[in-house]
Amino acid sequence: MIDQNPHLIVRLAQDDQDRWSAERLRYRVFVQELGGDGAMVDHVSCRERDSFDAHAQHLILVDSRCDPASLDHVVGVYRLMDGAAATSAGQYYSETEYDLTPLRQGGRRLLELGRSCIAAEHRRGMALYKLWDGLAAHILKNRIEVLFGVASFYGVDAALYARHLSYLHQHHLAPADLRVTARPDKYLAMAGDDSAQIQRSEVMPDMPPLIKSYLRLGGFVGEGAFVDRDFNTTDIFMIVDVGGVPGAVRAKYVTQGAA
Repeated sequence: MIDQNPHLIVRLAQDDQDRWSAERLRYRVFVQELGGDGAMVDHVSCRERDSFDAHAQHLILVDSRCDPASLDHVVGVYRLMDGAAATSAGQYYSETEYDLTPLRQGGRRLLELGRSCIAAEHRRGMALYKLWDGLAAHILKNRIEVLFGVASFYGVDAALYARHLSYLHQHHLAPADLRVTARPDKYLAMAGDDSAQIQRSEVMPDMPPLIKSYLRLGGFVGEGAFVDRDFNTTDIFMIVDVGGVPGAVRAKYVTQGAA
């Protein structure tokens, strides 16, 4: 297949230009678009960052047509934290929202995916797929067994997403050995009225794209949503057992990871 976007290149961030550009993209998305904020957000240089960034790797999608000196060459980003990064940082980012005891006690190779965002002008194209392709190669190279991270509904009005949350709880709740639970201070029950079965066709058209991506990989959700008022989001914990990824998707990963 011919690559229709050869100017979009996926790689790990290599220097301060890459990292600053990723933080500027995060600022545009999380602060300017979604109204988020945080203790380390730099409104002067327009960078969204936190204390975990220094310990993580950053998988970036670069538009090679842009001069890196402009600090606008990164058009997509995923922050990656493995066990070593979490040890260095003192915890995974997700542990600020969820109790990760089941995952930590499982003894498997973990990778947390965080701060995922794509520039607005690239959201209708192949950008997300290219990021996931790059992620697939990273997973294979590092023999990752479990992926996890939070994916968000924008806004904190639970009524807007009640049926979506209930559907996810009904059909995609993680098994006990992977089922983390939202911390009680901002816990939001997802189950709703489980007696009323909600159909996929009712909720999937406007399900957030990142949640759809996890579900295509055979992903599960944790117990309870987490209401993040600082970032103006309702967060869902997503988990993927890499060994359980559907065969056709896994074959694609193996092919690309070996390329």
